[in-house]
Amino acid sequence: MTLDTELLKTFLEVSRTRHFGKAAEHLYLTPSAVSFRIRQLESQLGVTLFTRLRNNIQLTSSGEALIPHAESMLLAWARAQHEVALSERQTQQLAVAGTANLWDAYLQEGLHRLYCELPALSLRADIRTPEQMTRALLGRTLDLAFLTDPARIEGVTHVALHTMALQLVSTSPGLDAASAMAQDYVRIDWGTAFNTQHAKLFNTNTPPLLHTGALRIALDYLLYHGGSAFLPTSMLHHYREQLHIVADAPPITREVYAAYLPGGERQALIDTVIELFGTSPQGAGLTPVPGD
Repeated sequence: MTLDTELLKTFLEVSRTRHFGKAAEHLYLTPSAVSFRIRQLESQLGVTLFTRLRNNIQLTSSGEALIPHAESMLLAWARAQHEVALSERQTQQLAVAGTANLWDAYLQEGLHRLYCELPALSLRADIRTPEQMTRALLGRTLDLAFLTDPARIEGVTHVALHTMALQLVSTSPGLDAASAMAQDYVRIDWGTAFNTQHAKLFNTNTPPLLHTGALRIALDYLLYHGGSAFLPTSMLHHYREQLHIVADAPPITREVYAAYLPGGERQALIDTVIELFGTSPQGAGLTPVPGD
């Protein structure tokens, strides 16, 4: 039995939106075409993937189980298409991914350096959640993942690339930490270790005005509407006139890690790429993580 990749794409979009109409809009299809594709996939697999009660669409246990496999199959297919289409100039190929925050705060600079140092490299660079990256690493559809919380999974090697300092800033000058946290605070999700340090330093019950996992969303909100948030110190010089450091708030540090499965055919290339990302002017050198 062969599965149409379009069926898997449709399944993942419905599982994400929990709505056939919204999935149809995103895929530029009609709702009936989306429904037909899901029925096709269910027929081929011999299982029910969604329960449909009025407008309440939920994944079944079979549907939940299919998600990581569908993601891996689509990534593998995309990678195969990429490799086949490589030009004569592009003799090296690598798939990397990181969280949205890390691309904005740290990785983008390294990406520019890669293309300067490795002109023959054909790179696939994606934004993914830590869970998606871990699954893709184990499925070998991803060569290199960039994370702030290392996944303690047997066989995956982590290298500490960079210590990122996060500083509380506000669009209003002269605020202390308590005032900044109580005045239009924007909470950016910087990972588990950040949440732990944040809770220890700031014992407040005031809910954030905005809670987001995307640095770009938070920064745009601050610049347009005002407020306070923890931002990477490396970005602050770009906004010195709009953003002011909250002097009595200590910075919170986060480590940036590169994760990979060692010993593959691209190991030498992975080592080179890690070295280039780790030699950022902001970087602190490369430190292997014990126990990997």
